[in-house]
Amino acid sequence: MTKSSLVILTLNEIEGISALFDKIPFNEVDESFVVDGGSTDGTVEFFRERGVRVVSQKSRGRGEAFRIAERESSGDYLIFFSPDGNEDPGDIPGLLKLLDEGYDMAIASRFLPLAKNEEDDLRFPWRAWANRAFTFVANTIWNKNKYITDTINGYRAIKKEAFRRLKVDAPGFAIEYQISIRAMKLGLKIAETPTIEGQRIGGESTAESIPTGLLFLRFLFREIKIGRNL
Repeated sequence: MTKSSLVILTLNEIEGISALFDKIPFNEVDESFVVDGGSTDGTVEFFRERGVRVVSQKSRGRGEAFRIAERESSGDYLIFFSPDGNEDPGDIPGLLKLLDEGYDMAIASRFLPLAKNEEDDLRFPWRAWANRAFTFVANTIWNKNKYITDTINGYRAIKKEAFRRLKVDAPGFAIEYQISIRAMKLGLKIAETPTIEGQRIGGESTAESIPTGLLFLRFLFREIKIGRNL
């Protein structure tokens, strides 16, 4: 029987998780645990008080959190969720359903019809424009299947077997982009479902726009250089 693992990625998200915890459909998954990047605001204690296992990262970085999640999970499916308010926990069952239907990876897209990006109401949605640009390049170079609209959103589910085949090594926020690119390179079956991105709850995003964009560029050129070999 196929098992699913919900991985909750945290770094000082006490405000977000306090608001969202009761909305997370824990009953829809077989296992749930937290990978924490060094929270000091009570996030770790919050989960432990509620009986949720917390795995602490010895080295920082979102990419490392993804790799730790793969090693620590017992499920066949991995669902990555960040409780910062941007991601709707109500999308979790739909992402799992797409894997059950035979897809290797399912992404919650902020750019499909009926979806919403948190910058949609801004006059100059710089991050959304950058996302579309990086997504267009990846599709143009590597994707032979249906166009993927959101290669960067970390809110996604993936079969563990597929994740292992990707051999990802990105250290930070480029991890999701690298996963998408390598999934395209291998011709994996990728699906998307529209999501409504909410506003962040508490604090500032740890993904600074310019440094993160430069990191994406670095890994984009690296993936171009190595070709389809992983």
